[in-house]
Amino acid sequence: QVQLVESGGGLVQAGGSLRLSCAASGLTGSTYAMGWFRQAPGKEREAAAAISRGGTSTYYADSVKGRFTISRDNAKTTVYLQMNSMKPEDTAVYYCVVGSSLTRVVTYGLDYWGKGTLVAVSS
Repeated sequence: QVQLVESGGGLVQAGGSLRLSCAASGLTGSTYAMGWFRQAPGKEREAAAAISRGGTSTYYADSVKGRFTISRDNAKTTVYLQMNSMKPEDTAVYYCVVGSSLTRVVTYGLDYWGKGTLVAVSS
């Protein structure tokens, strides 16, 4: 079975940093685009960041541009989200996601979801 294991979530003060990791196993076939969705209480789920299969193209929500950086290790099927200058508005459950392309990922064309990891930013 396919398994996405997220780690790195936790509590951080505003202005601080966290680094999320997601390790995927059980994937077959072509390489996959990967990314991070997030959902805050009372808010709709949104794509925070995503990276293409080759790692050369990225997507960032306007709310995180300049603060978050997504990267991947294709050989290990691992994706990272470096979150700097964090704001209370970043508080959410973050989900690692996998899809067939960057475009598909950011438009909810997803094949797999992780179980999520909670990120809480205090003011």
